[in-house]
Amino acid sequence: MILAILYGLIAGILLCLTFGTVFFSLLQNSVDNGYRSGIKIAFGVVVCDAIFVVCALFGTAFLPKVEGFEIYLTLFGVVLLLAMGVANLFKGTPRLAYPKTRFGNFLYYFSTGFVLNAINPINFITWVTLAAYLTNSLHYSPVERYVFMMASLVGIFSTESALAVFAHKLKRFFTPRVVLTFNRVTGIVFIFIALQLAWTRLYDPLVALLK
Repeated sequence: MILAILYGLIAGILLCLTFGTVFFSLLQNSVDNGYRSGIKIAFGVVVCDAIFVVCALFGTAFLPKVEGFEIYLTLFGVVLLLAMGVANLFKGTPRLAYPKTRFGNFLYYFSTGFVLNAINPINFITWVTLAAYLTNSLHYSPVERYVFMMASLVGIFSTESALAVFAHKLKRFFTPRVVLTFNRVTGIVFIFIALQLAWTRLYDPLVALLK
């Protein structure tokens, strides 16, 4: 049981150390708007991952069938990424002020983390693969699998929250020029991933609908 907790925490930490949209969004919002915004994004991510974990462990049969749900979610994610990318490219030299996060912004940051995590198919595949590996290779009992997955979620939330705090602590090194460059690079990354998602996951379904 102790090893399941330890390995789960390590897995959660490793899953965070990727340079995807969540990583860039979390760092940027932590620098621009304070570490609390980054923690709220991390909360949205871990809730989304928790849903993936439940599906990986118990299957998706209990979920309601919504026709075209994946397409609509991907389309929403593409639009969100494009909007964020264009905003980062054209918002000009930033003013280095860090206002306190308002409670009303919680839904925005939470949904940003949730959606950016949900639109990446690799995340769900990773959890399914992990669940299969724990069962077939490590021969974990059901309780050990649940403990491993819960420890992984704790590891993800803790690591991403630490990244948010770390980025906020280093904000004094982010001069207007540095932040402007960082924002533009982040904007390009968001737009590139949005276009990649649109091409790989929306093109064929949309063509089929138009026929």
